[in-house]
Amino acid sequence: MKELKNRAIKVLDSNWKDEVGFSIPCANLYPFQWFWDSGLIAIGFAHFDMVKAEREIETLLDAQWGNGFIPHIIFHTDTDTYFPGPDFHLSDLHPQSSKKYKSTGMTQPPVTGFVLEEIYRISKDKDSTLKFIEKTIDKVYFNHEYFYKNRDPQNEGLVYIYHNWESGTDNSPIWDDIWDTMNPPEYTFERRDTTHVDASERPSKREYDHYLYIIDIAKEHNYSDEKIAELSPFLVQDPLFNSMLIKSNQSLINLYEKLGNTEKVSQLKKWQEKSIQSFNSKLFDEELGAYVHYDLRNERPLRYLSSSSFSPLYAGIPNKERAESLVKVMMDKFGGDHQYLCASFDPTSERFNPKKYWRGPVWVNLNWMLYNGLKTYGYTEIAERVKQDTIEILEKNGFYEYFDSRKEMHQNGKAGYGGNNFSWSAALLIDLLES
Repeated sequence: MKELKNRAIKVLDSNWKDEVGFSIPCANLYPFQWFWDSGLIAIGFAHFDMVKAEREIETLLDAQWGNGFIPHIIFHTDTDTYFPGPDFHLSDLHPQSSKKYKSTGMTQPPVTGFVLEEIYRISKDKDSTLKFIEKTIDKVYFNHEYFYKNRDPQNEGLVYIYHNWESGTDNSPIWDDIWDTMNPPEYTFERRDTTHVDASERPSKREYDHYLYIIDIAKEHNYSDEKIAELSPFLVQDPLFNSMLIKSNQSLINLYEKLGNTEKVSQLKKWQEKSIQSFNSKLFDEELGAYVHYDLRNERPLRYLSSSSFSPLYAGIPNKERAESLVKVMMDKFGGDHQYLCASFDPTSERFNPKKYWRGPVWVNLNWMLYNGLKTYGYTEIAERVKQDTIEILEKNGFYEYFDSRKEMHQNGKAGYGGNNFSWSAALLIDLLES
């Protein structure tokens, strides 16, 4: 395992951009800084280079807007190898956008709160790390405040995402039902992603038309959250996104208490109580035995199982009985002997595609969350399987972005897809090996 860990360290070091102080997810395909990638990458760095771990977070938070928003991509450098780039997104349309950095006008799952707590857990110099956290924690709190003030129109404690890219699970089959309600124009553009990886592993051209159309609607209204809530055809309460927020809320509570700063704790606890209650009453599907997405625009649940359905385990959201239900559903549908845990979409569904991005492959970041969540609830054997499955697919294929969930495809080391030498796959492998 030492050799695998050293290879992971090499991946992280090679994707680090020292002149700015951030990591790219991988060369060519993703040449900028991504919000949730950065947080998860920092966890890996914390094990062997705390300076880089802290800089990663500082650089991310430096791009925060005046209203607390953190963008999903920060364009630190000029390159035309990625579409859509800064000239399409036009983040400066928003009056409070960063004056220092160009970015998108979308966000991603808010992992930074729990990342700070993970960095503290890993740190060998707790006093020094606590000083770093003291300097940065208020910015993370400000980000959470942005969500509850601007992304919760019904005051439920559940925030919406207005674009599939905000979910992190970009082209999940869950969104197909929303695309059916839309008919966007045909856009003319030059794809960059398919020049780096096989087009069969990526979203289709027609899917991209939907993606760009949603952004155009947001741009028309200068990225106003109020107007987006009113007009966007895509408005979803996502269990993964809200789980990350709830998990990060709890981490902020723990860290503020450690810092002896109780001023913001009472507000965090109020958000937490309302969020968890609404999450359980609105997003749990009794018939499916798991959590689902809710289409806020069309006021209906999107009744599909995905790895996001089980992510609430990581945030401590379900009670014991519901946790048991989640684990049973996961093992019955996703856990067959011929499959690696955990496919990103229901392997028993006709929409399942084990090779295509978020339509069925295994992702290391979700596995890392599931491993930690299962352990917390006492499912140590299944947690260990998730861990060993993850290590095995990385050993066999290398540090790819995502992996085929079918075991028989892993015979020749070619079941890794998307970008290679992928930062969070390397970072979270390091953390799994240390756990």
